[in-house]
Amino acid sequence: MGSAYVVGTFDTKGAELRYVAGLVGAGHPVVTVDLSTGGTAAEDVDVPAAEVARHHPDGADAVFTGDRGSAVGAMAVAFERFLAARSGEVAGVVGLGGSGGTALITPAMRALPIGVPKVMVSTVVSGDVSSYVDATDIAMFPSVTDVAGLNRISRRVLGNAAHALLGAVSHPVPEGADKPAVALSMFGVTTPCVTAVAERLVAGYDPLVFHATGTGGRAMEKLVDDGLVRAVLDITTTEVCDLVAGGVMSAGEQRLDAIARTRVPYVGSCGALDMVNFGALETVPERYRDRNLYVHNPQVTLMRTSPEECRRIAEFLAGKLNACDGPVRLLIPEGGVSLLDAPGQPFHDPEADAVLFETLQARVHQTADRRIVRVPHNINDPEFADALVAAFHELEDG
Repeated sequence: MGSAYVVGTFDTKGAELRYVAGLVGAGHPVVTVDLSTGGTAAEDVDVPAAEVARHHPDGADAVFTGDRGSAVGAMAVAFERFLAARSGEVAGVVGLGGSGGTALITPAMRALPIGVPKVMVSTVVSGDVSSYVDATDIAMFPSVTDVAGLNRISRRVLGNAAHALLGAVSHPVPEGADKPAVALSMFGVTTPCVTAVAERLVAGYDPLVFHATGTGGRAMEKLVDDGLVRAVLDITTTEVCDLVAGGVMSAGEQRLDAIARTRVPYVGSCGALDMVNFGALETVPERYRDRNLYVHNPQVTLMRTSPEECRRIAEFLAGKLNACDGPVRLLIPEGGVSLLDAPGQPFHDPEADAVLFETLQARVHQTADRRIVRVPHNINDPEFADALVAAFHELEDG
């Protein structure tokens, strides 16, 4: 069953943490963990700060430096390693903190598998919390008042957070159908393809579709790292365009690294490699104002990738795929990479596509396990969906 972990700096937030521990503990076993960095040992905690600090790669002395900034950063490293060592015993985690406590606690939460309940009560929730949550399932509760004592407001907010965790750990979600999960990446302009592939697989698999918006790609690869998916159908690799050209939906340099680490079977394609994402039209950088722009909606403007950008995108993908020792199939849709990249559509550019395709063909080191398959159809044609499914089954049966 595991225990619910109540974590935070007991030297400054002891009353609040003990209040939360009492509420959660009324219905589930609790472990309290002190993350204080001031050197004063808290009383009545299950795991003292010194024990957590010993998990730092350089030992406890690297944590208790006397400098708050470096100490908090080092304790975050120690706590992540501490919690990972106990991950099999953790039913869920609730943490409390201000900006420092939130930065200290959430890296360890992010490292836990998706599905393990994670609740963070924080003073910074009303702002941009992407750096704390990233691609995980941390539930962020705004503290409303500062986490600085118990009062009529903090009792309600902390109580709601405690009961949220208690409900989650006391009533696990049923696993559902016992079918292996497969991950698929999708964008609006590749929806017909991904929908068709998912429909062809659903009888035997549980399709998990991720929106390729940067966060979506990172979330997909976290599930790969967590061992929660059987295979990946990375139909929409468009996040690489934003990385290369400075768009707003990049998944970062680490895109595809989880595929290499885990050797999970991988079927990829060139979905939406014809576009870079920006916000509203007025937010497009000045250097791109004379490019082929398409207003997708009032908040999203798309820019057609140039032949030079397509070359760089292909080189990035080839480098990542060449690092994969697991089974890989990369399918090239010779008839276009999106709904907008087709005859008569605004992003139809055979020259740019040719650079993309030929660079992939030249740079991917093909082997018996790593192959490129060229398909004479647009990515959204039914025949291309058939080819993707056939490649998937080839790897599954393989």
